[in-house]
Amino acid sequence: MSALSELEKMAIKYASEAIRLDKQGARGMAITMYRKAIDVLLKIVNLYPNYELNKVFIQRAMAYRNRIKALEEGASLADEEEVEEEKKLENLKPSESKAEETTIVAKPQKTAESLILEEKPTVKWDDIVGLEEAKKAIREAVVYPTQRPDLFPLGWPRGILLYGPPGCGKTLLAAAVANEINAYFYSIDAASIMSKWLGEAEKNVAKLFKSAREKARSGTPAIIFIDEVDSLLGMFASEVGGEVRVRNQFLAEMDGILSKDKHHFIYVMGATNKPWNLDWAFIRRFQKRIYVPLPNFEGRLAMFKLYTKNLRLASDVNLAELAASTEGFTGSDIRDICQAAQLRVVRELFESGKALEKGAQPREIYMEDFRQILKERKASVSPDVVKAYEAWNEKFGAL
Repeated sequence: MSALSELEKMAIKYASEAIRLDKQGARGMAITMYRKAIDVLLKIVNLYPNYELNKVFIQRAMAYRNRIKALEEGASLADEEEVEEEKKLENLKPSESKAEETTIVAKPQKTAESLILEEKPTVKWDDIVGLEEAKKAIREAVVYPTQRPDLFPLGWPRGILLYGPPGCGKTLLAAAVANEINAYFYSIDAASIMSKWLGEAEKNVAKLFKSAREKARSGTPAIIFIDEVDSLLGMFASEVGGEVRVRNQFLAEMDGILSKDKHHFIYVMGATNKPWNLDWAFIRRFQKRIYVPLPNFEGRLAMFKLYTKNLRLASDVNLAELAASTEGFTGSDIRDICQAAQLRVVRELFESGKALEKGAQPREIYMEDFRQILKERKASVSPDVVKAYEAWNEKFGAL
């Protein structure tokens, strides 16, 4: 099979996984997969400038980029949008057989086992720029006990809470540690629990933890990752019976992990953008509470270097200036800025009508391109919100 075909299959795989996670309401993981699909689609365009489907690929990359923005603003994938996205996904590679298309867009089963990502996360520590304190705390709580449990006679933390502004790497940290210890990785959120499992939610919570225990007892660590954990385990003025039962079941299961599974490697990792909404009963069961903050100047500079290393930059591009001018921007914002710059020059090439000419390549990206993009983008996190995170961290943080 040619390299082009392999890249196309990879794009379809990432896009289909993104849509599956999007349907489940797993926003963080969906965003990660959409970005991977965008990266592969742009790689095809750059490596094969004369390929007949490049215009389609550019359109899909831009559509997925818009979907990422919508997810970061809290949008959900409506039924009509699901159908439309599935049709577009199938059209990525029209030559695929109908059987393969059916497999690609098949709806996920609503079982505990279906929440295990079939492919282990590929994120590595080196892929996460900055966040050294957070990475150190997670290594101490998860990686070291897995490697040398005999050095921890008092046990180790099983509940780990990652909190901070959206787009700063909480999901990446969870995926990276799962990859580091080669763990089974369950990805869930409030939407998949309460809507997908409506009526038997608490029973399926029990099945989820039972499955994780079975995996751990077979010798492989298991990580249950709960995105938007505040939606499931938060404080509410009024609750219906089903919500109360689910929360109580989670409470019982987490207590079981803390007391009964001392010799097995099962972890519950929660991520939230609203830690102040969490119920205290659950806060204290997350023994490690790790603040994942906005990147500082050094972190933003490292991110610009990382995300532009495969782009054709003009000599006037000053990454230090870009890092200085993006204070308050998240890592996700910075990645989107770099993607927008690449899409800008690729779009120009197609609009010029020269994209299908032999050897045609996008022009270099100039500093002015970045400046124009930054004129349309503001910091996604306000100073007041940052102060709220810092105040909560001061009160409840536990590295």
